Amino acid sequence: EGNIELDATARGPNETVRLADAFNSMTTQLRGFISSLEERVAERTAEVNAANEKIARRAEQFEAIAQVTRTISSIQDREVLLPRITRMISQHFGFYHVGIFLLDENNKYAVLRAANSEGGKRMLARKHRLEIGQTGIVGHVASTGNPRIALDTGADAVFFNNPDLPDTRSEMALPLKIGPQTIGALDVQSTESNAFSQEDISTISTLADQVSIAIQNAHLYEEAREALAQAESAFRQMTSQTWKNVRRFTPVVGYRFDGNKPEPLTQYTNNQQTETQEEAFSAPMRLRGETIGRLYIKPISEDHQWTDDEIAIIRATAERVALAAENARLILESQKNAAKEQVIGEISSKIGAAINLDNILQTTLREMGRILPGAEISIQVEQE
Repeated sequence: EGNIELDATARGPNETVRLADAFNSMTTQLRGFISSLEERVAERTAEVNAANEKIARRAEQFEAIAQVTRTISSIQDREVLLPRITRMISQHFGFYHVGIFLLDENNKYAVLRAANSEGGKRMLARKHRLEIGQTGIVGHVASTGNPRIALDTGADAVFFNNPDLPDTRSEMALPLKIGPQTIGALDVQSTESNAFSQEDISTISTLADQVSIAIQNAHLYEEAREALAQAESAFRQMTSQTWKNVRRFTPVVGYRFDGNKPEPLTQYTNNQQTETQEEAFSAPMRLRGETIGRLYIKPISEDHQWTDDEIAIIRATAERVALAAENARLILESQKNAAKEQVIGEISSKIGAAINLDNILQTTLREMGRILPGAEISIQVEQE
């Protein structure tokens, strides 16, 4: 009936006994085959489950990498970026400690710039750094540019025992690179032994590459922002100095209108140079962040209350006046430069027409005297 756990029994020297022995041999073989098959099926099932778990884990890791990358790619301030990276990696991968080290200007030390753990924050407070090639796994990675895993931190000779991270049992450090240049290291630590595998190096290295790109982008953004700030500061200084020169050489410093006609101002008034909604209103004339003048308005009625529309019109007018004044100054400066170049060209052509040294010197004196009437001018050749 298919029950192979039973044995057939028969007695006597006849065919029934031989048939019973054959049945018993067959059921023994069947039991062995089925047992072996069950073991093989169990082994294959375990292998498939392990493979599925590994695939699922890698899928989760790549999804975590994608989420981290999407977040950090939108952050341009490095002081905000680095702590966010450590927190997100710890959150998505479950690491006990995540730290980002960057090399100093002399490439002598790897300096901790961000960390998520409490111990890491203490290390940040005391400006923790590791000598490249000398101290710890991070120092080793920063020196060689190759990843390093310590599955048993107690047995790894390179591991640096850190009292701020006493629960560390496994550590993995990955280089942060821009092209062939190593700029730092991503340090991840776990409270479990044998927490990392060679496959983790491959997976987390992808994340380290994205972190490197984000750091480089933030660095370039900071450089561009600093260059822009320097350019704006230079423009402001140039604008301020230029208009100081304009005011120094211009007898008229402005105009005043009393309802009949504009009258020139030769002295600066003591008007309150603040924007208020009281009796008078003063609007700055700004150019590249510098105030080059003011539009000062005093109403006829002492109890006049400025409306929002009036204030907006006054401020907009002051801005337009500043731009128009700058355009006029630039045109005048261009005309002066053109006239200067014309005079220089005329002098050069006349000097060039002279055929000997005496004629050249005399022609130069005559032309300079024509340009600067009343001035005493002399010219001589230097002696040794």
